[in-house]
Amino acid sequence: MTIDWTHLYKKYAGYWVALAQDEKTVVAYSKDAKEAYIKATKKGLEVPIMFNVPEEQQSYVGRFSN
Repeated sequence: MTIDWTHLYKKYAGYWVALAQDEKTVVAYSKDAKEAYIKATKKGLEVPIMFNVPEEQQSYVGRFSN
């Protein structure tokens, strides 16, 4: 299943975001990954999904190989 995170670029470009288990809900954010993680765990998330939102959107094309 593909999850679209492009909405994160508008508000969180350049930040680390801590996402809930639904992989969509931003629970905490910070310029520092550890700080975002700590904020998320203080809000009750045991294992937040951490994502560093790049400063600008870039395309990525990958492929599977056998």
